[in-house]
Amino acid sequence: MSESNIQEPQQAEGEIIPSFTDAPIGFVLGTVTAVLSSVGTLWIGFLMALIVADVLGRNFFNAPITGVAEIAGHSVVAIVFLQTAAAIMQGRLTRADFLFRRIADLSPRFGAVLEGLFCLTGALVFGLVAWASWDKMVAAFVRSEFFGVQGVFTVPTWPFRAIIVGGSIVAALAALYRAVYRNPLPTGQVQ
Repeated sequence: MSESNIQEPQQAEGEIIPSFTDAPIGFVLGTVTAVLSSVGTLWIGFLMALIVADVLGRNFFNAPITGVAEIAGHSVVAIVFLQTAAAIMQGRLTRADFLFRRIADLSPRFGAVLEGLFCLTGALVFGLVAWASWDKMVAAFVRSEFFGVQGVFTVPTWPFRAIIVGGSIVAALAALYRAVYRNPLPTGQVQ
C-alpha cells in the first residue's frame, strides 16, 4: 500500500495552537483547552497513584484509604469534561467516521459541510449540558452538598459540578470555533 493511499487524521497536519496575531480567538481557546487537558492528565496520574496506594494498603497492610471509590467515581467524570474541549480543538473527538470518510472522498465540499454540522451539533449538545448542569452546580454550592460518609470522609460536590459546567462551556466554544475557523477535510487538508 503506497503512502499516498493512507489518509491523514482529521486534524490538519502540523496543526498547533495558532499565534495570537494570526488567530486571537484560536490562541486563547487553544491555550485554555491545552491547560484544561493538562490538568486532566495530571489528575489521571494522581488518581492512578491513589488507587495503587489503596490496593497496596488494603492488601499488604490491611489499611485501605477511605473514600477512594467515591473520589474515583467523581474524578472520571471531571477528567472527561476537562479533556473533551482539547479533543474537539484537535479534531480528535471519538466517532465512527467510516461513512463520513467515504462521503468526503466522493465530495470534499459535502464532507466539509457534514463536519461543520457535526461541530455545530456538538456545540449545541455541550451548551445544553452546561445549561442543564448550572442549577445543580449552584444548588450544590448553596446547600454545601458533599459526597462520602459523614464523619468519616466527605468532599464537596460543587467543584466537580463546576468542572462539568465549565468543561461543557469550553467544549461548546471549541466546537463552534472548529465549525467556523478550523474545519479540516477528512484527508487532513484545511479548507
